[in-house]
Amino acid sequence: MVVWINGAFGAGKTTMARRLVRMRRGAWLFDPEQIGFMLRKLLPRDQQPPDFQDLPIWREMTVDALTAAAADPSRMPVVPMTLVNPDYFREIVGGLRDRGIDVRHFSLVASPATLRRRIRWRADWPSSRRWALAQLERCASALAEPEFAIHIPTDERGIAEIAQDILTRL
Repeated sequence: MVVWINGAFGAGKTTMARRLVRMRRGAWLFDPEQIGFMLRKLLPRDQQPPDFQDLPIWREMTVDALTAAAADPSRMPVVPMTLVNPDYFREIVGGLRDRGIDVRHFSLVASPATLRRRIRWRADWPSSRRWALAQLERCASALAEPEFAIHIPTDERGIAEIAQDILTRL
């Protein structure tokens, strides 16, 4: 099984993934963003789009790496990754499911005010915070689509409560 924690920037994906890893035996954090960072180091600048998700090789490597990670049934990769492009979602999540992998997908949702507040408090570079803030409307619009359900509200809820909600749904 793979647990994919989706959501807008500031929704709490990484925090939630870390909590789930601590609460569930055999769970471990799998961050596809690291694949994107590696590709940015390897590819010439003129071959790098602003978002590494636009690289077909990133999507291919993510599917291949998660397929290998999910091969051990006693382990459960937990993936904290914003994935709102429907074509990419079908390519990655659908690709994993086509390979027989049980992908449980959850979208963490919060109000725009909550997301903006959380992003402003993050310990990121200012340019990273600006980029995340600029993505809020795009993410909210995409995540409202049925293929991005199950929605887990995070406004005014504690981390432990949200994590238990997800574990119960597993």
